[in-house]
Amino acid sequence: MTESHKHCPICGTPMPLDERFCSQKCENIFLENQRRVQRSKRIFYIILAIFVVVCILIILRGKI
Repeated sequence: MTESHKHCPICGTPMPLDERFCSQKCENIFLENQRRVQRSKRIFYIILAIFVVVCILIILRGKI
């Protein structure tokens, strides 16, 4: 039988259960992807907020 193990979330390489990544390279790739996702979320929420403000201004301008 094979020993208990899990796979690296980045490259899929088998690794021990107590490790998060198989190498520093995979950990760096993961962290960079996380930063990219956070930046995308931030940009999305900023654009959404601008859209809501513009909609509110359009509605208020029509009532004045």
